[in-house]
Amino acid sequence: MTTNTLHITVEPTAEFFEAALEDVRQLEADEADGSEYVLSLPDEETLERVLRAKNIELIRTTATEEPESVRELARLVDRDIKNVSTALNRLEEIGLVELEDAGRAKRPTVWYDHVEIDIRMTPDGADDTDVAPA
Repeated sequence: MTTNTLHITVEPTAEFFEAALEDVRQLEADEADGSEYVLSLPDEETLERVLRAKNIELIRTTATEEPESVRELARLVDRDIKNVSTALNRLEEIGLVELEDAGRAKRPTVWYDHVEIDIRMTPDGADDTDVAPA
């Protein structure tokens, strides 16, 4: 079974562009396998907003229950459809969910089954061995 992994990183804009250039190089060299996707966020506050418990609940329920519509997902999580719709639209904007046309309804889908989060603990990736002991 293939695992599709979403990597979420918190990184400055310059590092994001360096990583994007490397991704393009891999695509051009046909080295990318398509099983990974990177969502780069500018700071921890954005990470916190994106990964709020209610958003995780929507994503997890979408992945496990495969609802046929936003209305069904709202019923499954026992939330107002307008709130669920607003949250899903925001999650779609950043690539965490897809909303597929299903007749008059939109069907939420999630393509990944695993999430990894990368947060650098030292500024600019500095090695902590450069820090003098206290």
